[in-house]
Amino acid sequence: MCGIVGYVGNENAASILIDGLSKLEYRGYDSAGIAVQDNRDEQGKLEVIKAKGRLQALREMTDNGSTVKGCCGIGHTRWATHGEPSVVNAHPHVSKDKKIAVVHNGIIENYKEIKEYLQKKGYIFVSETDTEVLAHLLDYYYQGNPLEAITKVLGRVRGSYALGILFQENPGVLYAVRKDSPLIIGKSEQGNFIASDVPAILKYTKTVCYIEDREIAEITADTIQFYDEDQEEIQKEFKTVEWDAKAAEKEGFEHFMLKEIYEQPKAVADTISPRIKDGKIVIEELEMSDEEIQNISRIQMVACGSAYHVCVCAKYVLEELTRIPVDVDLASEFRYRNPLLTENTLVVIVSQSGETADSLAALREAQKRGYKVLGIVNVVGSSIAREADSVFYTWAGPEISVATTKAYSTQLAAVYLIGLLFGKVRGVLADEEYESYIQELEVLPEKIQHILNEKERIQWLANKYSHARDVFFIGRGLDYAISLEGSLKLKEISYIHSEAYAAGELKHGTISLIEDGVLVIGAATQPNLFEKEISNLVEVRSRGASVLGLTSYGNYSMEDIADFTVYVPRTKDVFATSLAVIPLQLLSYYISVAKGLDVDKPRNLAKSVTVE
Repeated sequence: MCGIVGYVGNENAASILIDGLSKLEYRGYDSAGIAVQDNRDEQGKLEVIKAKGRLQALREMTDNGSTVKGCCGIGHTRWATHGEPSVVNAHPHVSKDKKIAVVHNGIIENYKEIKEYLQKKGYIFVSETDTEVLAHLLDYYYQGNPLEAITKVLGRVRGSYALGILFQENPGVLYAVRKDSPLIIGKSEQGNFIASDVPAILKYTKTVCYIEDREIAEITADTIQFYDEDQEEIQKEFKTVEWDAKAAEKEGFEHFMLKEIYEQPKAVADTISPRIKDGKIVIEELEMSDEEIQNISRIQMVACGSAYHVCVCAKYVLEELTRIPVDVDLASEFRYRNPLLTENTLVVIVSQSGETADSLAALREAQKRGYKVLGIVNVVGSSIAREADSVFYTWAGPEISVATTKAYSTQLAAVYLIGLLFGKVRGVLADEEYESYIQELEVLPEKIQHILNEKERIQWLANKYSHARDVFFIGRGLDYAISLEGSLKLKEISYIHSEAYAAGELKHGTISLIEDGVLVIGAATQPNLFEKEISNLVEVRSRGASVLGLTSYGNYSMEDIADFTVYVPRTKDVFATSLAVIPLQLLSYYISVAKGLDVDKPRNLAKSVTVE
């Protein structure tokens, strides 16, 4: 989950690297470092500067990069996997003579084997990381030809990697290679770039190329050449990223998370609107005929984290709208249980980044078994987008905060659109019902905005409950799905212990944990389950819990049970999750702020999980 950036051009590299790393700090913030080729030195000496902790420490050491001279360099912000956060374990790592510098995102699975081999050859290791073996292995194979050394290393290591490499003997040249970890190449008139993610270089260029596994890029200020693992030159196509550079800035908001919460009406509208034409759902990018849709016998949803919660929601929504059976799997478990997929199963992989390691592995496993895979992703050109048989892009724009908000909401919108299209094609939805759903779908952004306009009550509740120690989220049906996401949001940015349960399961053990001082948040947006949810809230209230109710306008009987009630606008039952999630996002955000925590960069977490 680490962040990589590299630059070679006409400008001061260190300043650009630190600026780029600031856009990637969501990928890891245990340490940061840069290696810059000193253009004042005739031999192209590599100057390496590293600091433990947040990027700010590196900023201060280098006066925002101004004290480090050179026009070619690589940078890294670390999420620790092997070795504790420290200066010695920070990247870049260098060879024994400090003539080769490497930054790495990923995990080298056989690093111990390689380390032992190199130690026998006289190499001395100073860090606890798996990455250091790459620097020494490059040195071991280097005989004056960087490409040859890199390809030999690729043949030796196992695992995932995105690498930025500098060779002192090749001044002004930056090398990049990847396997199962994201890496993009950017070009501009001021120079050329590498980065783990688009926001790092969006300020400088929107022209990017996505390299495939085991492809190598050789980059100078004026040229970019690509090679395969046989060192044969290959041609690659550059694309234009449509994201606005301002989208990766806070633009006056205190935190990216709050900004992204407020961007949800636009993001949802941007995802929905292009797919509604003349009152009908049209999703050309699915590349599926009516006959193919009619023949689907089962849908297998696979994802991690918040995207998994979207899939749980999708089970209820898609089965209701399409009458197709839906299974949901955690991507980290999917390929290890030898899944049984029936004929005509559509596998759907959901991922904001399109680079989530477990989700990508699940995609490849499904394709290996001969199944069609649909990717629902946000990042254009990402690995899942490129490898899936078809892709549905959510138009959320860059999401910087570790805790997802707008990406989650746009993924839900994607599920609704797919559900309505499939339901109509399969004859489940009559014309009048279909049209009614579409009309309500089109006004969802307005209803989300309405909730945001009334955030003050949520803020007040957050201050009241910021000292809670244990919080339980309960709901039934789709309200259970939203409880999962609400619980995750709270725990990941406030560090409050929270759990989500299907309300009917309380009596099967969980209710033993309910006592004075426990907060229970009860979601009740589904009319057919409202009374049962109320009964569950009565149960926990009688055992001393404080109750916060979340329901739709009109369900005022919640006031008789709950200590406090939050209302959302009414909508179609299957769309209710899109509205109910907004107060839960705000509640988690304001609790984190009240506790004085770093909202955008919660401890031990990173945005894109690109390692298993």
